[in-house]
Amino acid sequence: MTFSSSPIPGPSVEQPAEQTAVRPARRGPTWAGVAAMVAAGSVLSSGATLGGLIGYHEIEQRWGSDAVAASTRDAGSTGTASGVAASSDGPDWQQVAAAVSPSAVAIDVRTAQGEAEGTGVVLDEKGDIVTNNHVVSGASSITVTLADGRAFEARVVGADARTDLAVVRLVSAPDDLVPATFGDSAAVEPGVAVMALGTPLGLQNTVTTGIVSAVNRPVTASDGTDPAGTDATYVSAVQTDAAINPGNSGGPLVDASGAVIGINSSIASLASGADGQSGSIGLGFAIPSATVTMVVQQILQHGAVQHAALGVTAADGTQEADGATRSGALVHEVVQGSAAEAAGLRSGDLVIGVDDVPITGAAALTATINGLAPGTEHTVAVLREGKRTELTATLGTAATS
Repeated sequence: MTFSSSPIPGPSVEQPAEQTAVRPARRGPTWAGVAAMVAAGSVLSSGATLGGLIGYHEIEQRWGSDAVAASTRDAGSTGTASGVAASSDGPDWQQVAAAVSPSAVAIDVRTAQGEAEGTGVVLDEKGDIVTNNHVVSGASSITVTLADGRAFEARVVGADARTDLAVVRLVSAPDDLVPATFGDSAAVEPGVAVMALGTPLGLQNTVTTGIVSAVNRPVTASDGTDPAGTDATYVSAVQTDAAINPGNSGGPLVDASGAVIGINSSIASLASGADGQSGSIGLGFAIPSATVTMVVQQILQHGAVQHAALGVTAADGTQEADGATRSGALVHEVVQGSAAEAAGLRSGDLVIGVDDVPITGAAALTATINGLAPGTEHTVAVLREGKRTELTATLGTAATS
């Protein structure tokens, strides 16, 4: 299989320049993530009210002896296949940690800029491991350390920059790997108890707990190398207040049964210190397990990923409806021959929902479509001249480079 990590080659939703990701701050000798933003979400609004003190960062830990600038970004259940059962008194996190920790690994990456460290999740007994693309991007060598301390060389199987996911494989996998159990992120609701596992600041086998704070949170991240923003990642994320810090990138977010409901990928933090960044403030974001499963299956089968396309260009917009102002993705252009044209979308429509997911802006539409599979049918809710209309769209396939 070949390594595939291309920038977004013509997204189904085009964002205006003012919504592109924030540029990364200078990397210090300890760690630096890449600035990112939560587009069209309440977190971004909070950043504005705090005088612009909030920065959004991908969270792999990077360092180097010369402190060179970094290249890019930084639930209760009665039991599942993981074998962990929740008690009537609440989650038994000690039991969950014991069951899930063998499936979480530390990933050490050497690049031309220095060294980076993140986390990964064991997929199968063959040695396949899922992590973030930004953890392994540009790697000249990859070392995976299991929870028991054994270290193995690994190589990239494939990667997808658009969803910030990658699969690496152990060169010589041991015969006692413990694959993780993946849950259904579509069933996750705010308030569900969760645990994050990973290697924050190089501290392997660290666990933190909290709840799911929100779902379908549109998060946009960029490595800052392309002013046009074509390197951006768009994810409709699971938000959590479980403490997530640099080095947690690529690690699992699990529910009280031990099932993986997301892969931790980014955080929001208050700007602090010389590098303009700080640690967790309870705003962490994970790629939903449904998206992870869809992307990983394609990487393992084909070495690359096909993404869905709606076929519109749009920007943030509003319309008046029923005496109130609604926000959404305002369609500027409908691509000829696209899924949007076939569904009946028009220029001037304000997209406010896809299935049961609210759409509050262009980034939210892009992130939601990115999490869906080509060829699948979905309901698109729009406001047209102030009246709500529901259209049925069968998603196409985005172009690849």
